[in-house]
Formats: sequence, structure tokens, C-alpha cells
Amino acid sequence: MSVTIGIIGGSGLYDMAELTEREDRPVRTPFGEPSAPYVIGTLRGKRVAFLARHGVGHRVLPSELNFRANIFGFKQLGVEYLLSASAVGSLKHEYKPLDLVIPDQFFDRTRGRVSTFFGGGLVAHVGFAHPFCGPLSGIAHRAAQLARATVHKGGTYVCIEGPQFSTLAESTLYRSWGMDIIGMTNLQEAKLAREAEICYTTIALVTDYDCWHPEHDQVTVDMIVANLVQNARTAQQVIAAAVEALPLERRCECADALKHAIITRPDAVPADVKQRLAPIVGRYFA
Repeated sequence: MSVTIGIIGGSGLYDMAELTEREDRPVRTPFGEPSAPYVIGTLRGKRVAFLARHGVGHRVLPSELNFRANIFGFKQLGVEYLLSASAVGSLKHEYKPLDLVIPDQFFDRTRGRVSTFFGGGLVAHVGFAHPFCGPLSGIAHRAAQLARATVHKGGTYVCIEGPQFSTLAESTLYRSWGMDIIGMTNLQEAKLAREAEICYTTIALVTDYDCWHPEHDQVTVDMIVANLVQNARTAQQVIAAAVEALPLERRCECADALKHAIITRPDAVPADVKQRLAPIVGRYFA
């Protein structure tokens, strides 16, 4: 039985308390091992797959994450909707620690991360002007409102390489550019989810003011973890409510993102590439 809903838990969100009928399911992909076994279970009457982004015990750096394996594993399980929770720093006064943000844009400050399934004889260029699924983001926003969380809809997520936090000069520059929140993980997930025709959104959990704020000029792990623990219950309520509200059928562009993206002639694509990417491209080469 396929699982159509995926959840990625980030720093501080390593489990879903409401998840029942659990089973750990290791998944092998052509791109290596995902961060951890997927936890398959039932949440609000729907089957979901949960993945701890940084592995069991938080062992994997942002720059070490095998993004391709993580997203491809969800695709192999049959996932169509992907809710990603992530700790972020705030670049604006009004986005306070413990607030939630549902961003609608990205700005890339990573270096050399692999963020495509394509290559090796198969070329595709997906549209990424709007990197998050609009309908799914709307559902997440409404779920946050129902949970009585302080939530902000829209905003730009700056994705940095890490694992170090920003310098004061960098943080000040991002603010001058009009950026809203800052993190280390979600951009590659969103790009790969789009290529895999999976709807994707981020539920960003604000833990700190980065280092630009005169009263919060040092970001520490202790500070972040303390705020995440406090916000974890709210985040789980939001995710559960969003899962409950997801429609059975998708009517967004994400479901057909590759329809006009593959440029290589079918007869020119190597057979082994077609086989390796069959869960993603198989219907276009039938």
C-alpha cells in the first residue's frame, strides 16, 4: 500500500506523538541511504511516512544530508504531499522566536550541493519561480491558525551552507536585501520535490533572531533547542491538522512538473538512466 503523505522533521522535531500503527521501513535508493528509516504510521486516519532529516540522534550536518536519497525514498513510497518542518532564524523584528512562518520564496547561499536527479544523459529544467506548492502552503497556514499559533504567511527563506551560523555582516546584508528567515536545509528538498512531482511546503519554526538583533547577538544551540522543545507541541498539532485537511486528489501544477521540463529526446536517454529514475520519469517514457 502506497503512502501519499510525507513529513520531514527537522532540528527538535524527531517524532510525531500522534502517530500510531508504526513500523520502521528502511528504503534503498539509487542515490544511497536516506537519513534514517522512514516511520510509517497512521496520523488523523491517514497513512504517512515520517523521516528525521538529520538521522536518529541528530547525527547528520546540513551539508552532509543526502537530499536526493531522502526525496527519492519518499517518491518510492508513493508520497505526493510533503510537509517539512525546519528550525530557522528570524531576520525581522516581527518574526519572533516561537512564531511560525510559511515562506513562499527561497534565496540560495549554499555552495555545490547536488540538487537535481537529472544528468548522465537525461536533461530536464523544471519551473521554480514559485518554489512551494501554493495549495499545500495554504493548508499549512490554516492549520497553524487552527492551532492558535502565531503564524506568518509568505516571506523569503535564505538557505545558507552552515554548519556555522552567520556572521554579523552576513546577517545585516540579508536584512538589507529584504530576506525574512534563515536556515540550512530546505532549498534542496524543495528543488528535488519539484523534480519528483511532489507537493512541498515548509513549516518554519523561528528559534532566534540570528545575530543581527542587538539583544540577541549570539546564537547558541542551547537557545535554539530550548525554543524548539517549547514549540514542538504546536508544530505537531499544525502538521497533524494539515494532514487531516489534505485532499485526496491534487489539482496543482506540482503533479505534472515534468510535463514540459524534459528536453532530451526519448530515444537518446540511456536505458540505465530511465531505469534508475523510473519512479520519477517512467510515465513520460512509457
